[in-house]
Amino acid sequence: MFKNVTPESIGISSKYVKDFILRLEKRKLHMHSVILCRGTNIFGEFYWSPFNRDFLHRMYSETKSYVSVAIGLLLDEGKLSLDDKIIDYFPEKIDTSPCESIKNQTIRNMLMMSTVGYGENWFGNSDKDRCHLYFNKRPNNVRYPGTIWEYDSQGSQILCALVEKLAKKPLFDYLNEKIFSHLGTFKNATILKIPTGESWGDSALLCTSRDMLSFARFVMNLGEWNGKRLLSERYLREATSNLIDNQETAFEDVIGHGYGYQIWRTEKNGFAFVGMGDQLTICLPDYDLIFVCTADNQGCGYSREILMSSFFDIIVENLENAPLSENNEAFTDMQNATQGLSLFAIKGQETSSWQDKINGIKYVFSENELGLKDLCFNFNGIGGELHYTNENGEMVLPFLLNKNYFGKFPELGYSQDIGNTRTLDGSKYDMATSGAWLCNNQIMIFSQIIDRYFGNVSMRFGFNDDRITVTFYKTAEDFLWNYNGQAYGKMSKH
Repeated sequence: MFKNVTPESIGISSKYVKDFILRLEKRKLHMHSVILCRGTNIFGEFYWSPFNRDFLHRMYSETKSYVSVAIGLLLDEGKLSLDDKIIDYFPEKIDTSPCESIKNQTIRNMLMMSTVGYGENWFGNSDKDRCHLYFNKRPNNVRYPGTIWEYDSQGSQILCALVEKLAKKPLFDYLNEKIFSHLGTFKNATILKIPTGESWGDSALLCTSRDMLSFARFVMNLGEWNGKRLLSERYLREATSNLIDNQETAFEDVIGHGYGYQIWRTEKNGFAFVGMGDQLTICLPDYDLIFVCTADNQGCGYSREILMSSFFDIIVENLENAPLSENNEAFTDMQNATQGLSLFAIKGQETSSWQDKINGIKYVFSENELGLKDLCFNFNGIGGELHYTNENGEMVLPFLLNKNYFGKFPELGYSQDIGNTRTLDGSKYDMATSGAWLCNNQIMIFSQIIDRYFGNVSMRFGFNDDRITVTFYKTAEDFLWNYNGQAYGKMSKH
């Protein structure tokens, strides 16, 4: 359905597309892909190596918007009403009489994230049943549903459980039967599970950027595809509209323009699917324009503002209503300027006077929050290896200086298919790790997990005399447990 065209053919100069991509590079965002599409014409498609068109990327909370569409399908089938009380569907999950607020919470409240509030966190919780966690152990003084908007990821998971209960099949299978199979996309996509066997519906869709584009086009078509109605127009009009204010402070957020049914509102009368780390799909019906991007900017407080404001200021503001004259020079310049895009790597000095001083030297640590016992750098000219021992044993982390080393992160991770469950088969995450001297006596190692889970850890090491200070800062959903905090050590005498 989609075809690649020049930017000029849909009404924008190739110069602005180039400027947009280079803005993201200048601001050092950790991008994985970008697609710009008007109608069914893709006028910009970019991948940062090693990511590519076929990569199944974790979409995190964009999954919630898919759950919303599945609720719409059930509504069309007459299997529920949006004003039904959610507890009526899960009597088997209720231990004792719930409080008045949770008794009155409707499916509509949950779609709009106007709920009684977030339940107990399931990560690390001994109770693996997320529905049971959500409905129980709540105080009596929780807020009444329908009063304010507040993000409730756990509530989205309950909606996913509702879909699977009423559809009598997994969320992906239901969507595939009703929608994806008609789109001709999502052929290799999947959704991870939670320990109780339900789909991880608030966080774990894995699909390609083009899959996302096709779904966005379907929603912007208000449920129609190739002349066939797959979902009611009325539901999608409501789902993508501004049903509740979601501005939490006096400072305007780029996605603080209102909220629909598990779908965000944007400026320019747009709507968006939004996932952690800057998985973004922005739809602007008035411009017939879709923007898809994947990334891992977890830990960066300003990335989404840069991404979205750059898109609106550079692309949307310069979009014309009619095709422009073809400009081969500008188009070639754009292609040349965006060739060889690669995943972010930390940059700095390639060496320092301290490199030879610490090469092969073992540092030992007193008790610390990282559980770090010892470490040693072995440099080899183009990079090296960080050898260290923590509570999980002896680790080796290879890195390159000023570019990425691609390999496996030394720690065991989650199960490949089941969230919040440590691996049972010894699997480790794919990673990209770079290093750079920040100044003469400080080196940073930056490791990015680029697998079915995404996360990153910045490891900073500072040296003076025979002493070392180590600071680790991690951002991830719930792993890299031993990589957040500080430790102080000294050179070993042995």
